[in-house]
Amino acid sequence: MYLHNPTIKLPKDSKTIIWKYLDLSKFLDLLLSQKLFMSRSDKFEDQYEGTFSEPTFEEIKKIAENKPEFLDYYKSRREKIVISSWHINEYESFAMWQIFTKNNEGLAIQSTVERLQAALVPEQKTKQHIGQVNYIDYKKELIPFDDNFFPFLFKRKSFQYEREVRIITDVTELEIELNHGYKIDVDIHQLIEKIYIHPKSENWYKNLVIQLMAELGFTFEIEKSDLESDILI
Repeated sequence: MYLHNPTIKLPKDSKTIIWKYLDLSKFLDLLLSQKLFMSRSDKFEDQYEGTFSEPTFEEIKKIAENKPEFLDYYKSRREKIVISSWHINEYESFAMWQIFTKNNEGLAIQSTVERLQAALVPEQKTKQHIGQVNYIDYKKELIPFDDNFFPFLFKRKSFQYEREVRIITDVTELEIELNHGYKIDVDIHQLIEKIYIHPKSENWYKNLVIQLMAELGFTFEIEKSDLESDILI
C-alpha cells in the first residue's frame, strides 16, 4: 500500500518520467515473481545512507544524553529499512547505463511517478512511502528528524547526479531476518511503460530479450535507445 505523507515531497508533475536500470537476471526476476526487490539501506554503496548530517547529529546527541535509547534506535533502524531507487530524467542517461549495467548488457524500465504509485499493491504486509531525495551539504545543513523516514530522503551533494525518487519500506513489524533486502508485490503492467535495451548490446542480446518476453507472454513496448541512433553527416 502506498501511503501519502504530506511531509515527504514528490515532483509536482505526477507524470514526471523515472527510470530503473538493471541487468537481465533482475529484470526477469521482476517479471516472473511480479515482485520488486528493495535493498536494505545499510547495504548501499553510500556509507552515509540513512545517517544524519553533522548539525542534526549534534542535536540528536543532546537528546540522547538523557535518553540513550534514542540514538540506538536510529542506528539499528537502518537494518530494517528497504529502498527501491528510481532515476528522474526526461531522457535515458548514458551515465546510468555505465553505473548500473555491465558488459554492454542490461535494460532500462521507463515509468512515471504516477505509475509507480499506482503499481504498489494495496494488500500487502508492509506500507510504502515514495519520496524525492534531497541533496545537501552534510557538514552544514540540518536533516529534520520529526519523521522517521527523513534520514533516508537526504543524501550528500556528491550524489545529486542520481536525481533519485525512492520507495521506502519499514519491515520492523514483520520480525524477519533480512539478508540483502525484501520483495514487495507490484502490478508490473502499471509499473512498466516502456523497455529500453542497452544501446551497445549485440543483436543476439537484443533478440534474446525480445524472445524471452514473447515466450513469457509480456507485450511491453520496447524502444530503440536514443544512444544508438544513426550518425547523420
